[in-house]
Amino acid sequence: MAVESSTPIKLVNQVYATLEKRLAAGRQRFGRSLTLAEKILINHLDDPAAELERGISYVDMHPDRVAMQDATAQMAWLQFMTAGLDEVQVPTTTHCDHLIQAKVESNADLLTAVESNAEVYDFLQSVCARYGAGFWKPGSGIIHQVVLEQYAFPGGMMIGTDSHTPNAGGLGMVAIGVGGADAVDVMTGFAWNVKWPKLIGIHLTGQLNGWAAPKDVILKVADILTVKGGTGAIVEYFGPGARSLSATGKATICNMGAEIGATTSLFAYDDAVGRYLSATVRQDIAQAADAVAQHLRADDEVEANPGDYFDEVIEIDLNTLSPHINGPHTPDLARPVADLGAEAEANGWPLEVSAGLIGSCTNSSYEDITRAASIARDATAKGLTAKIPLLITPGSEQVRATIERDGLLADFEALGATVLANACGPCIGQWDRQDMDDGVPNSIVTSYNRNFPKRNDGYATTHAFVTSPETVIALTLAGRLDFDPATDTLTNADGQEVRLTVGAGEELPANGFDPGADTFVAPPADGSDINVVVSPTSDRLQLLTPFAAWDGQDFTDMPVLLKAQGKCTTDHISMAGPWLTYRGHLENISGNVYMGAVNAFNSEVGTGLDVTDGQHRTYPEIAKRYHEAGISWIAIGDENMGEGSSREHAAMEPRFRGAKVVLARSFARIHETNLKKQGVLALTFANPGDYDLIGENDRISVTGLADLAPGNPVNMTISHADGSSSDIATKHTFSEDQLDWFRAGSALNLIRQQTAG
Repeated sequence: MAVESSTPIKLVNQVYATLEKRLAAGRQRFGRSLTLAEKILINHLDDPAAELERGISYVDMHPDRVAMQDATAQMAWLQFMTAGLDEVQVPTTTHCDHLIQAKVESNADLLTAVESNAEVYDFLQSVCARYGAGFWKPGSGIIHQVVLEQYAFPGGMMIGTDSHTPNAGGLGMVAIGVGGADAVDVMTGFAWNVKWPKLIGIHLTGQLNGWAAPKDVILKVADILTVKGGTGAIVEYFGPGARSLSATGKATICNMGAEIGATTSLFAYDDAVGRYLSATVRQDIAQAADAVAQHLRADDEVEANPGDYFDEVIEIDLNTLSPHINGPHTPDLARPVADLGAEAEANGWPLEVSAGLIGSCTNSSYEDITRAASIARDATAKGLTAKIPLLITPGSEQVRATIERDGLLADFEALGATVLANACGPCIGQWDRQDMDDGVPNSIVTSYNRNFPKRNDGYATTHAFVTSPETVIALTLAGRLDFDPATDTLTNADGQEVRLTVGAGEELPANGFDPGADTFVAPPADGSDINVVVSPTSDRLQLLTPFAAWDGQDFTDMPVLLKAQGKCTTDHISMAGPWLTYRGHLENISGNVYMGAVNAFNSEVGTGLDVTDGQHRTYPEIAKRYHEAGISWIAIGDENMGEGSSREHAAMEPRFRGAKVVLARSFARIHETNLKKQGVLALTFANPGDYDLIGENDRISVTGLADLAPGNPVNMTISHADGSSSDIATKHTFSEDQLDWFRAGSALNLIRQQTAG
């Protein structure tokens, strides 16, 4: 299968060719008009006659393409290599953006990354060539910005091994973040199984003005819905306010839908999307979309009466939306920028800002950069300089080359900024921070998406606040959190009080985009003679041994490895930062399993009780000891277990070390799916209060597993240390097909069996 540097018009036309017939059948079936999300999903169903009950039914889908970033791609490719196929069955690309550490500046950091990650990059390029996938070299840019520029198209469907894959929803694409095992399903040509989603409608009216930016829309939505309010739902934006936003502004909003747990987010095809497609040399796709435009937006009746079509409708008036900022430590703690100072003072958060950072997959488009650069240019003209480090990350090589040509990088450098490589960098913990020591309380402001503790610099004492690029610039110039650029002034070098001018962005470059360096490597026509080598002595890559199938027995007398208190995100379960080094080596990266989790029994981080000898050790040490002793165990989670990234390592590590069950009050969507895919029994408390019954020395048995069936409760007995016991009920969301994953030991085991015939 030929993979190109951009989506070919042939693929787009194939998707559009079935729209009219399938949507007509969908309207007849439901007896009503359709939302945009429903239209795209219906057009990608494996079986158009499948049961489609929101939040209940599991359906098989056929996405149009797969995109993977270098950190998650390693494990996905290692899994694919065991599937027994000679070629990927759908267009697939791998993007090198996660492994580049920010330390000095772009060129130096990129050279260091290429040298230090040579083994991984060579593996990824060779495995792409062997199996017919496209490869984007380090320096190409952040996967989601590159996908937006090259591959996303209205009405399409893709999955990606990163939680911020929904960025492509800005172009009207259903783009869903998944774990590597899900990606392998699609890459092998098998259908991708997902729960038919609920629908949340966001009705936007008015138009942004002043310091308000598209980022403020999603910060407001996160404030309303919280980190789990979008779980199991697609968020669809509509209304005149939606049509007033640029394509990249829409992408910003969709990108951070991951922070509310949404399956994905999307906007309709409109003139702004058409302009962006044309500007990125995809006029043929824009023309094709124009011809079927009525199918690439919700039916008129949906916008007229949204309450009849969505499970929840939220109204936001862009005219009155004020600039927002969220944090620290959670993406749903938001408030207007004007209110942050008082709140920070009341909570003892450091008022002085120690660093400002602009970029990430959320806000690194040309428009974002122009708005921030205009403020930087205005500040320089008024005699202001950045009082603290200011770090700028272009989203792609195309964005970098264009803003350099247009003089925007110089605007930042005049302010004292450092320009980093076209990569994720500090957003995902790839920041070798030199200006601050660990243990020193400090505040940073970013245009990123996540702000969990230790997320950016590895320091637990860093308070990270997320806002728009223009507000980041303003707070960096002020050096304080209690600064409102809309009303407050700054003192320049001459002692004059000056006010910052509102950023003036350019939707698209007047002189077109400069593509910059050619960083795409197409696979050969026949890669069957390419040998993908993984050294048996490598500490970064390790071939996988399939997990054992379920032995047909109940799980009895399992010790509790972990009972997590409060947030237990994928960052807590499998940290990023320096651990990205081992994303292709399951045994080595398991050295971080649960190391960030808070122990509910003593509130300590990363340590628990080893029941074999009564000693307290780190969770990775205990898990390794249990694994080596052949002891199966259970982990207990609180609300929204596994919030955050799509990294399947957060499921594979516990499975590798002997976890049989993960029981939580509730799960984040991707983590629950990843656990299921790896053969772990993911359960929730029927009564969330039963979480409190579990003690540190208790043993837990799960019985009746031979009778597991969709919708049926699962019995659990807690044997307490004092000799008493408690019987509790738990729930699961396994479909019959997913139960086959559990019985086979993993979804990949089942695929391999089916591939072998």
